[in-house]
Amino acid sequence: MRAHIDQGILYLHQEDVPAYKKSGSVVRNSYFWALRSIADRAGFNHDWEFADVVWPALGRMLLSFTESGYLGYRETVLEFTDDVAIPDDLRPVGTWVAADEYTDEEQS
Repeated sequence: MRAHIDQGILYLHQEDVPAYKKSGSVVRNSYFWALRSIADRAGFNHDWEFADVVWPALGRMLLSFTESGYLGYRETVLEFTDDVAIPDDLRPVGTWVAADEYTDEEQS
């Protein structure tokens, strides 16, 4: 999931966050509700926002879903541009991508 940090707020790109589907998989819907439950803002057609106080919980949750193997790697790992320092709480679930690969047109 494409991510960036601004003034202590982590933003997840709106196209990369999981979608809730009424008849979707239980794991995917659980992932949606788990992320949404700790988000400060999770509006439709907006980037989801997470304050720094929830980053430890977010990191543990993402790691748990990553290790389960039920979801794709790009669905559970935070992708930052290569010029950003990944915070300690998010380092186990964060990675860098080249700035030219980090575009709004890209879809995971």
